[in-house]
Amino acid sequence: MQLLLKYKSTLLAIAMLFTITSAMAQTDQDAIMMNKNLFCTGLMYGTSSWNKYWEGTNNRENLNLGTISSNSLSVMGNYGVKDNLNILFNAPYISNKASAGVLHATSGIQDVSAWVKWMPIEKDLKHGTFSMYLLAGASTPLTDYIVDYLPMAIGNKSNTLSGRIMLDYQLNKFFATASETYTIRGNTSIERNAYFTTKMFLTNQVALPAVNTLNFRTGYRSDWLIAEAVLTQSKTLGGFDITKNNMPFPSNEMNATSLGVNFKYEIPKVAGLSLVGGGNQVIEGRNVGQSTGYYGGFFYILDFTKKNKKKSESKTTSTQNK
Repeated sequence: MQLLLKYKSTLLAIAMLFTITSAMAQTDQDAIMMNKNLFCTGLMYGTSSWNKYWEGTNNRENLNLGTISSNSLSVMGNYGVKDNLNILFNAPYISNKASAGVLHATSGIQDVSAWVKWMPIEKDLKHGTFSMYLLAGASTPLTDYIVDYLPMAIGNKSNTLSGRIMLDYQLNKFFATASETYTIRGNTSIERNAYFTTKMFLTNQVALPAVNTLNFRTGYRSDWLIAEAVLTQSKTLGGFDITKNNMPFPSNEMNATSLGVNFKYEIPKVAGLSLVGGGNQVIEGRNVGQSTGYYGGFFYILDFTKKNKKKSESKTTSTQNK
């Protein structure tokens, strides 16, 4: 029974990761650039829960676990190196728990991720504006958390590299954005020296398959308000199904399709302050939880342009005095 409980609940970590991705999408997946010398930073809180999951393609529940929930608090930022070149980062703290059963809750700082976002093309057309974005990203674990305790483990503890192409078209205040992301995941180390997937491995190193993600979003975008609907499809390029009455494994195939909504509101009376929020639902999956997630947060823009101008003027005055 203990093995069965561990097997059923492993999917929490998978559902949690999809929720975090949706929260991050407010920055690294939107077609918005931070202007040169501006730094936008803030906090994002996310929560997700589920009581049904896919065992392979079979949708089922486990009353011994009750409701599985995950909460995250992320520090995020975006700096404008140039008007068409941004650097972004994200570092989440995560806590997981089950409302029933014997598994202990866990919490801790997960992985730090960083993105370089470049807009090489922005072209005004007869009936709108077309833009293309290229992004490169990487992530690495910040703490030595346990991997082989899914679903209570807060992540896979794997180094990753990602590449993304994103296309955006805006007509007046309405827009459509499509992107594709390919992520390579490095090996992870588990807390045992042998394991069996489809064959026996006498090592603690587990090779994680790559992941391909498609994202489409459309809605309303103005200087003070963004409201959008989002469709995301994530597919693991390899792996295997969780077998019945067996425990899951980090290299399982994990696919999910989710629908969601996001908004961003610039507060008129407080320059630089914005509120963000949204939610999403996993509508189809394979070896993942059928989770519902929500998030909200705030961001503030710091303007370093004036400081740079003052330094430049000071240098010019000093040179003239000489």
